Amino acid sequence: MSKLLARIPALAKSAVDASTPRLNTFMRYAKVELVPPTPAEFGAVAQGFNNIMKGAKTGAWKKLTVKEAWLNTLVTVEVLCWFFVGEVIGKGTLVAYQV
Repeated sequence: MSKLLARIPALAKSAVDASTPRLNTFMRYAKVELVPPTPAEFGAVAQGFNNIMKGAKTGAWKKLTVKEAWLNTLVTVEVLCWFFVGEVIGKGTLVAYQV
């Protein structure tokens, strides 16, 4: 038991040394990707939504490449999954609302 207790500081140091580069990489990307949207970006969202609606009305979706259609499908599935995950978190249960 004393050998195990003597090795704990060395194990802790190796764990910190191994995780530090990964944590630094995560923080570098988190500072860029996890910031809230700025007011200027809300205008771009509205413009993008209007472009989607215009494309749906004119049939521009028929001219998409397979890659673009696949990416649009994946984004839609991701948004739906986050919606359902949020619903489960909000309900506090997986099956139904607690009454």
